[in-house]
Amino acid sequence: MGKSIFRWPVAWAALASVVVAAALGLSWFQPWKLFTDTYVDEALPGAGTTSAVPAPTTATPASATPAPTTLAPAPASKATPAANEILAAGTFVTHEHQTTGSAEIHRLANGRHQLVLRDLKTSNGPDLRVWLTDQQVIRGTAGWRVFDDGEWVELARLKGNRGNQVYDLPASVDPGDFRSVSIWCKRFSVSFGAAELKST
Repeated sequence: MGKSIFRWPVAWAALASVVVAAALGLSWFQPWKLFTDTYVDEALPGAGTTSAVPAPTTATPASATPAPTTLAPAPASKATPAANEILAAGTFVTHEHQTTGSAEIHRLANGRHQLVLRDLKTSNGPDLRVWLTDQQVIRGTAGWRVFDDGEWVELARLKGNRGNQVYDLPASVDPGDFRSVSIWCKRFSVSFGAAELKST
């Protein structure tokens, strides 16, 4: 009668391969993030907040008689705005993961631009980024993967999947060139959720 021989080295090698594959899969997909949340609550810029710039003054001698003056409208300035201003805003729609909240592009009194995410709520996930893109927001699965088809700029890694957060736009970025914001999973090239930016 024949004998059955159990090949221990082969069995251990197979088991080791399974363990390594499982570890790599867990590292890549990070499924535990679906059950954890990262909360952010940053101070948000206020619309209409002015920057305090002291008005120039000139000294008038006490003995001098001031000349009559006429009031004329101040010339319009093309410099930075005197107050914070919301240029565009939109509401998030769900793509691969349930996503709610709103996005706003602010121009600050000093001329800088910021993206503000209010009351964001989405799933946590691996390698999430905040993108400005020139793509239209499409609801449903058809809109999951469109945002890397055109022009886009990555502002930063997503600070948290819940709460209020602020992202500075680089000085080289013109917010008028972009029409949407995506919470983009860079590892799997898919949008968790996105907001169409409409002028206010």
